[in-house]
Amino acid sequence: MKGLSNLLGKEVEIEISGKTSFSGILIDFGQDIIVIFNGNEFLYIPILHLQFIKQKAEPEITQIPPEDQPIQNITDPLSYRKTLNNAKGQFVEIFVTGNRSIHGYITSVLNDYIVFYSPIYKLMFISMHHLKWLTPYSNSTTPYSLNHEELPVMPSNIPLARSFDEQLQKYIGKLIVFDMGDHPEKIGVFKGFANNILQLTTANGETVYWKLMHLKSVHLP
Repeated sequence: MKGLSNLLGKEVEIEISGKTSFSGILIDFGQDIIVIFNGNEFLYIPILHLQFIKQKAEPEITQIPPEDQPIQNITDPLSYRKTLNNAKGQFVEIFVTGNRSIHGYITSVLNDYIVFYSPIYKLMFISMHHLKWLTPYSNSTTPYSLNHEELPVMPSNIPLARSFDEQLQKYIGKLIVFDMGDHPEKIGVFKGFANNILQLTTANGETVYWKLMHLKSVHLP
């Protein structure tokens, strides 16, 4: 079986987890990531979230994809981790939770999470297991049209742990926000976690427990 190689260069329909659908020309793929061009931009989609892919019956994209991808694959084969590393410092849009995307740039790639700088949320830690897709900006564009003085591209110098849960341990006793506050009970003082269960004290003093593996991102307000 040739697998996805049968679809290379063809317009496809894709659905990922969360019932999010895309269509575009399949440009490239690796063991754990695919790249499509939707007529305007490139989308890098981890196969982890792929529900199905099929050739589109009636192609609609007439724009010829640029020869050079915005995130260059320096060495073969293409992979999710290499893509994230090659995207460091480049302005991107990523989709993690709900119907909201985050704009900014990756500063570090660790074992199972990335460090992301957003002009809105500032420094964020995002689980690699929950990143749905990534779209690079064109070289001439910055998030919210901010200039480089307002949005400097520079790596964070804070100490980083190798894993997402180890990094969270640094913030026990701190007020933190999970998943960009998409649920009011994901905002609170972090009390710690055990056996993959995390404890928060919310604004009204209640104790709430969340399963760590389902939390997608965290930032400090």
